[in-house]
Formats: sequence, C-alpha cells, structure tokens
Amino acid sequence: MTEARRSVPRTDVVLADPQLAAAVERLGWPAVKAAVVAGQQRVRDGELAPADLTDHIVASLPTSATTLRPVLNATGVVLHTNLGRAPLSAAAVAAMRAASAYVDVEFDVVTGQRAARGRGALAALRDAAPDAGEVLVVNNGAAALVLATTALAAGREVVVSRGEMVEIGDGFRLPDLIASTGARLREVGTTNRTRLADYAAAVGPETGCVLKVHPSNFRVEGFTSSVEVGALATLGVPVVADVGSGLLAPDPLLPDEPDVQTALRAGAAVVTCSGDKLLGGPQAGLVLGRVAELQRLRRHPLYRALRIDKVTLAALEATLRGPRTPVWLALRATSLRERAEALAAQVGGEVVASEGAVGGGGAPGQVLPGWAVALPARLAEALRHAEPCVVGRVVRDRCLLDLRCIDPSDDDRLRDAVLACT
Repeated sequence: MTEARRSVPRTDVVLADPQLAAAVERLGWPAVKAAVVAGQQRVRDGELAPADLTDHIVASLPTSATTLRPVLNATGVVLHTNLGRAPLSAAAVAAMRAASAYVDVEFDVVTGQRAARGRGALAALRDAAPDAGEVLVVNNGAAALVLATTALAAGREVVVSRGEMVEIGDGFRLPDLIASTGARLREVGTTNRTRLADYAAAVGPETGCVLKVHPSNFRVEGFTSSVEVGALATLGVPVVADVGSGLLAPDPLLPDEPDVQTALRAGAAVVTCSGDKLLGGPQAGLVLGRVAELQRLRRHPLYRALRIDKVTLAALEATLRGPRTPVWLALRATSLRERAEALAAQVGGEVVASEGAVGGGGAPGQVLPGWAVALPARLAEALRHAEPCVVGRVVRDRCLLDLRCIDPSDDDRLRDAVLACT
C-alpha cells in the first residue's frame, strides 16, 4: 500500500503538464483538478500505471465546459424541439461571439450617453415587418403572449375559442398561462366550430382583448369552422393573434401556415410568435403591432422581467439581416437522393424514401418528401453515443438517417460516425 502511494505522481507535478494547463484554460481549475484526483486514485488502486496517468486524464476530460453536446440531426425534422429547434446561421454565431464581450447594448458611443437597449435588433425587425407600427422582443413565444394579455387584459376578460385552448408543450396549457396573468378566460364556441356571433355575444365592457391562437402542433379536420383575424377586428376590441411559428410573411412552401404580415394587415392589434422556429433565429418572443397597444406593453413592468440578453439580441439581428438561415435551406434542401446514395455506398445502407417534417409546432401534418439511408435499428443507440453524436429515427426496425438537416459539409463526419459503429 505504501509503495502504491509513493508511485502516485504529485498533484502539482501532474497539473504542470502543458496539456493539463491548456485544459485548465478551456475547462476551468475545478474540473481538471477533479479529473487528476480521480486518475490518482486509479493509480493507487493498481488500475492504472503511473506513467499513463497524464494521458488518461487528458482522454477523460470533456471537450467543452458545457454538458450540451453537438448533434447531427438526421431525423428529417427541421425544427426538432428536443434538439434545440433552429440551428443558427454562421452570421448569427459570429454575432453572438462578438456580443459575448463588452458591447454598446445600451450605450451611444457618439454621445457617451445611455441609449435604447437592442435598438439594432428592433430596427432589423421593423424593417423585416414593415406593416408593424412598433415591435418588441422578449425571451420566448410564451412570454410574448403573457406580456400581451397581461398588459391588455389583467383583471378583465380574454375571449378565446374553445378550439384554440391548446397545450404548448411540457404540460403547459393556454388556460393556465392566461390565468397566471390575472385575466379571466371567456371561452366561446365549441372544440370544432366557432362563429363570429359567438365572439360578438361574449364581447362587452369587461373584455380586455380577443385572443386568436394558431393551433400549430395539431390539425382539426372535418366539420369545422373558425373566425379569421379580419372578422375579429370588427368587434371593436384589440385582437391579439399568436401565429406561433415565426413566419413573417406568406411562404408558398407553407401555404397553410399563418404569418405576421397577413395578421397585421387583417387588423390584429398585437401579433406574437417565436424567433427560433421558421424565422431560424435564437429563442425569442417577437411582439409586433399597433403603436398604441405596443406602448402599453412596453411600459408594463413585466416587460423588464422578460427582456432578452445582449447575445440573443445580436443573434436575432444577424438572423434578420444576414444570409439564408439553415432552417430556410433545410426546408428547401435539394440533392438529398444523390447525397443519400453516396452515403449508402460508403456505409452499406439502403436508400429509401423519407417523410421529413417542419417540426417545432410549425405546419402540422405537412410532409417534406426526401430520402434517407436505412441501417439496422441496433445502430441507432450506437450512433447516439458516437463522436459526433448522430440522432436518426427508428421506423419498422430500421434506423433511418435523413440528410435534410445535415449540412453537406458534415456528410463526411456522418459517414465516419456510421463506419465507427459498424
């Protein structure tokens, strides 16, 4: 036992190794020190030779200080909520890197005085949505809806169709969300049919706003009817339209997906949506609408609690002003069959038709036709533990790797990951 202890390299000697000094810069002292202590214990236990200690420690250290792991999304779902929804453009990533240092987020370098926060991102959003009189940005789509209903209807009624009483994910339901604002829900119509007369009968002195919610993660078909924003705008009270997926203008590729421009032109007082869905930007809640209503939202104390940070502001501005986003490109991906055939030839898989999806609560039921490489289902788990991590989908006992959301520059990395697992 004494000899084993004597053979353990001293902590200060181990940490002086240049490889570990570099790791301290990357990961921090506590993480590296913990790895050294764990490695020394293996030497004491006779599981590791003293000469191999440093190499063992280096191999055991993570590549990053975060536990979040980069993933190659081979599911064919463009806005995969569990994988972080929209991947950011290179321009947005560069903007976030720049914003991670000191920046003029609330400072005018010309006058040396305080300036409006996020003015660049807000200007970019105004330019992208010229039908809006004013715009705001908060930290996510749910926050945008909460701010709007709180500022316009706290202590009053929010009129909403029963067919739009949705659950937005992770157990959060619209009725609970609205109730948390201090407003009272006034439900009208039925699950499958609501008419303008139903809204008109409910609107009165206690009405703070009418809420129109796009049921973005499901579809109701058959004997149905709903009321469009334009008709609701005739009722004489503010209409808050939650279009959900962040489509700023009509898109021929997604003909059934509501958009901000159409809702504003139809007469919505406030339109809310997410920034990390079809817009292809960071997580954010976009609020656009008439000047009078947006000023009420801007002055409400809740707005300060829901504001976004400087890094998100930078990414949003770069998304709005920068090049086509990865989401836009994935939705319109070409050469999928050729790429799948090349991968299959290299890894021994079979090329099969694949039905991709928009995901993220956008365009429910709309299929994105494509192609995938079919492999044995047992490889799905191995690929999730590979480097890089690859997430496909298992269909009928086969692991399908759909290349729609894989950047072509990552095709070789995907190939290498598959070959390492076979």
